[in-house]
Amino acid sequence: MTLPNGLSAFPITPADADGRVDAGALRRLLAPLCAAGVDSIGLLGSTGSYPYLSRPERRRALETAIDVVGGRVPILVGVGALRTDAAVALARDARAIGATAGLLAPVSYTPLTEDEVFEHFATVARESGLPLCIYDNPGTTHFTFTPALVGRLSRETGIIALKSPAPERPEIAAHLMKLRETVPAGFSLGYSGDWNAVEALLAGGDAWYSVMGGLFPHAAMAIVRAVRDGDADAARALDARLQTLWSLFREFSSLRVMYTCAEELGLCNTRPPRPVLPLAGAARDKVVQTLRRLDLH
Repeated sequence: MTLPNGLSAFPITPADADGRVDAGALRRLLAPLCAAGVDSIGLLGSTGSYPYLSRPERRRALETAIDVVGGRVPILVGVGALRTDAAVALARDARAIGATAGLLAPVSYTPLTEDEVFEHFATVARESGLPLCIYDNPGTTHFTFTPALVGRLSRETGIIALKSPAPERPEIAAHLMKLRETVPAGFSLGYSGDWNAVEALLAGGDAWYSVMGGLFPHAAMAIVRAVRDGDADAARALDARLQTLWSLFREFSSLRVMYTCAEELGLCNTRPPRPVLPLAGAARDKVVQTLRRLDLH
């Protein structure tokens, strides 16, 4: 079976002002994901604020998740770091604790070349022994994976998947076809960007890496089930209902919106890691009003 597949739900990582993970709050966020039957959990992704957490706190978050999940749901965990040796250490931690795979982004300060990114990924895969998902997130890393580079990496032992930002809807099918031509059979091609994810799944994408699914897994799973049932009209209707949420993601960033929603729902009393500031005033009111209208929880 191709892995990841279906819905990969990406929760926030509650932590205090000193960056210490709130294990109790994280448990409250993770338990509903298991109950909803998500296909995997994307722990410590960008929504999970992995770059802001120390190595011990990343371990704490993963240990908590492993305890909550109890082997019922695969866990993909962020192992990105500026230095290759640091990413190797994080990936080794993840493997030892029990993660299914690592999410590796080409985090950098100095812009990286394709050869540098290839060596970075190949080294982490080889030296950690943890299966890796390529985490293509050019909005934060300022590096975009070309199909050619994805093809090279897909043939390296231990590199099993790609998490790609979904292009605009008319371009998704062609984008996916071009990637399919470069990778071996069984290599998972999935998409992030919740507002275009339905069309990516309908085009044949293997996985939806979902921010919304990290807090509202039942709503996200309803879309995935409709796609699996071949009911494109139902999937698109469910997606259309969420357009106001997608607009908030675009306006304020999905990270800030999810923190606001989690706090409003009483799941945790935490704020994004500084220097990111929580939404306030009219912006917060807009998110809260939309949350109440949608009634997703």
